[in-house]
Amino acid sequence: MRAAGLALERAPPIAVPFRFFLTAPVFLIAAGAVLVWSGPEALTWRGSPAALAAAHFVTLGFMTMVMAGAMLQMLPVLAGASVPHPELLAALVHVGLASGAAALGGGFLLGWPVLLKLAAWLLGAALVPLVIAAAAALARAAVRNATTRGTSLGLAGLAVTVALGLVLVATYAWGVPLANLAARMLHPAWGLLGWAGLLVAAVAFQVVPMFQMTPRYPDAMTRWFTAAAFGVLLAWSLAAWYAAGSPVELVLGLALAAGYALFAVSTLLLQRRRRRRVRDATTAFWRLGMGCALAACVAWAARLVAPDELPALEIAIGVLALAGFAVSVIDGMLYKIVPFLAWFHLQAAIGAKRAPHMKKILGDAPQFVHLALHASALALLLLAVGWPEAFARVAGLALALSAVMLLRNLIVAARRYRRVARAS
Repeated sequence: MRAAGLALERAPPIAVPFRFFLTAPVFLIAAGAVLVWSGPEALTWRGSPAALAAAHFVTLGFMTMVMAGAMLQMLPVLAGASVPHPELLAALVHVGLASGAAALGGGFLLGWPVLLKLAAWLLGAALVPLVIAAAAALARAAVRNATTRGTSLGLAGLAVTVALGLVLVATYAWGVPLANLAARMLHPAWGLLGWAGLLVAAVAFQVVPMFQMTPRYPDAMTRWFTAAAFGVLLAWSLAAWYAAGSPVELVLGLALAAGYALFAVSTLLLQRRRRRRVRDATTAFWRLGMGCALAACVAWAARLVAPDELPALEIAIGVLALAGFAVSVIDGMLYKIVPFLAWFHLQAAIGAKRAPHMKKILGDAPQFVHLALHASALALLLLAVGWPEAFARVAGLALALSAVMLLRNLIVAARRYRRVARAS
């Protein structure tokens, strides 16, 4: 079976991606709990224990958790290359990633080097096999297009992010001195721009036109964006490492911000030209995410030009990039991927006529409830950047409630899939 160029017959068992998707919201709840517990500390200095714990619960526990599950599902379907032993690999990556993210966050919060050391081993044991298996699958992919090329570069971005992260963990846990302080800046930059940003762009080229009924992205963007963004990110990293504060670093940083801003604006313009005007939660989440990506790019450009002005802008960029862009886009994609996978696997098992429509698996109303909760949490987080004493704890509570609603919706979809599969 093929639909819109997808090799759906190659899809792994539904348990492979679902274990990641159902675990991820728990870490968003944990991030919200950290904000409630720590209060203003988490939103006044990005190097504070609470900020480090909350950020890694979001980036590793939520973002990477979902993206790892989506990649194991996506590679066989979009690239036509199956990952060997997907269920065994999924179990290894899932357990290592979940336990490693929990240990890392706990180590930062409690100040226990032993937990940080454990996290380094667990995360290495989870992410290194994922990178190797995914790279091997992409190397023999039957399909070569913008999505597979961008996914390959995003995977390279993950490898760099993991390497820099392990260097930083060695500093915290074993006291190994940093060879270059630029690593502290490059680690989150590669995680957001190299791993998450490139993978989102690569997937968007395929799924935004397909799921959101938009025109296709311009050919020039699909052909060159991910390669250009990766190349500029690499050049900027080298400039930051060897020539920090130089005009070359500034120009390359501004080029990166402009490139991702262009991608965000292009996506928003395509969404305005949707062929189907029915209200859709996925499109709304993506619009929110692209708007926040654009705002983060503008704020980052301002920070590059005037680094000593508005110190709170650094925290605001993190909120916009993580909660605003990454979490919003991932939430929106989950609401398409999960019902679609449930419908597809039921159709394969019991036939197209007996399989329930995707709206029966997860309706629109609970998705829009979650959208309202998420937008409220985002607004409160941005207010907390300016007034942490007044808004930090209530923003954390709102983030946790939004994540609870996401978890509830995903559990409902999984239970309906299981109920129909068992009844048939």
